[in-house]
Amino acid sequence: MSILDIRGLTVEFPSRKDVFTASRNVNLSVDAGKILGVVGESGAGKSTVGNAVIGLLENPGRIAEGEIHLDGKRIDNLAAESMRKLRGKRIGMIFQDPLTSLDPLQTIEFQLVETIRLHLPLSKTEARAHAVDLLDQVGIPNPEERIAQYPHQFSGGMRQRVVIALALCADPEVVIADEPTTALDVSIQAQILKLMKRLCEEKNVAMVVITHDMGVIADLTDHVAVMYRGDLVEYGESKQVLGAPKHPYTQSLIAAVPRPDVKVHRFPQVDYIEGSAKPFKQIDIGTHWLGKARDYKSVDGPLLDVKDITMKFLTKDAWISKNRQYFTALDKVSFDIHAGETFGLVGESGSGKSTMARVITGLYHPAGGTAHFAGQELTSLKDKKQVLAMRRQMQMIFQDPFSSLNSRMRVRDIVAEPIKFHKLASTNSEVNQIVDDLLEHVGLGIAAAAKFPHEFSGGQRQRISIARALATRPRFLVCDEPTSALDVSIQAQILNLLKDLQDELGLTMLFISHDLAVIRQMCNRTGVMRHGQLLEVADTEDLFDKPQHAYTRELLSLMPSMDGLSRQNLEEELA
Repeated sequence: MSILDIRGLTVEFPSRKDVFTASRNVNLSVDAGKILGVVGESGAGKSTVGNAVIGLLENPGRIAEGEIHLDGKRIDNLAAESMRKLRGKRIGMIFQDPLTSLDPLQTIEFQLVETIRLHLPLSKTEARAHAVDLLDQVGIPNPEERIAQYPHQFSGGMRQRVVIALALCADPEVVIADEPTTALDVSIQAQILKLMKRLCEEKNVAMVVITHDMGVIADLTDHVAVMYRGDLVEYGESKQVLGAPKHPYTQSLIAAVPRPDVKVHRFPQVDYIEGSAKPFKQIDIGTHWLGKARDYKSVDGPLLDVKDITMKFLTKDAWISKNRQYFTALDKVSFDIHAGETFGLVGESGSGKSTMARVITGLYHPAGGTAHFAGQELTSLKDKKQVLAMRRQMQMIFQDPFSSLNSRMRVRDIVAEPIKFHKLASTNSEVNQIVDDLLEHVGLGIAAAAKFPHEFSGGQRQRISIARALATRPRFLVCDEPTSALDVSIQAQILNLLKDLQDELGLTMLFISHDLAVIRQMCNRTGVMRHGQLLEVADTEDLFDKPQHAYTRELLSLMPSMDGLSRQNLEEELA
């Protein structure tokens, strides 16, 4: 018999005007020692199902229909106090962001011991010994010492291990993991997935993994449930669902996954998902704003040439300079990027990728080295007019579009701001025409101009960011993790859009990511960074087929293989 059994679950969120149904007649089950993956895009209802199981639906959310059974006993109708006792003891929870799951003002010891003693009849000494053992089980080195530390003293991967230890404190029968690896690098993700699988097998725990990452589903789960707009559209063994999907939505999701083993010019169209197959809008390039002649001089050799860039951050100040302590974020990094090329930088968090982007765009001043752009030395620019002229040629697309857009401004004003700042149009009428053209160009349409950022989805907000970046008619784009926060199908749309724009406008791009599969699809050449050093630079296909550095080989070996994913739509694209 299944440990967790969900029968006909319907969850509603009533409002004054309407009732929103977040999940509709969902039937799922998971056995002891097995892992069920629940996959789908944002808004599919995945987390709603997990929150319903653990009794954490936010008001005014309610279970309108259906039942939830734990080890044969119904739990969805329990009183709040009974559910509180069950939560943590019999059902554990691993959340997406470990920082929000841990109290920054309390030590790891306090938080673990408090949770253990809440659910188990142990003394403080016994609870501490159990906590140390749990930290050891989840792979934290020197647990006797590290248990006394605070969350901020742990890396992201180590914090997630602490959250897993918290979820396992009372030896639960079921663990629900909600996007447990989304914010982690490929190497840390591989460690966490391996740990979760081992703990399931050793402790005979049933696990429900909620994610939009098909790589996680392929590598970790025994069964998979695919959700779309609150409905369970496909359910079965992972091998069958991923290898021979029956539902069009599942087929579309799998088609949109960036493949690590083969490069395609464009991602297959995700036709089933509403709006995701919206074509790139070709506009008469002779009259369009982006196609007008630029006043940029041609360059012999690389457009960007970076030599021996060193960047240091002060970590401990002192009156005497020799007593000051510094952290070296970039250590004599050198590379070049040619016009029309997409150059990738890949590496773990803290490797120096984003620091490099900020040096190139003038946000950081390096401690040493030079960076030449279009033949001009960037770090020596002093005159304000020269700086503005250079910044017009370079634009940046950030990871989180919502935080990079002013929530109080309408889209028209957001996109128009750089045009007005650089005085690229003489009248308001001309500015408005340029904005309309840009919004059409990125597939949003003119109507989007009158709205605010919060009225758009994540993928649409990223299109706004791209339109704003193109407003100065740049020749160089810095893309800093532009799709890592997006669902797989939305990611495919944005990557296709960037490919189309580069082909049409001849853009040069620096593409920063920790996702190796995305790097393979987007980049002509790639540099691998670690601890502030550039370890290897090569043509992207050569890097994947014949990596030279041991660290590159290690990174590639940790990628989800995705061997079991259907290749039907991919083969059509390659053909």
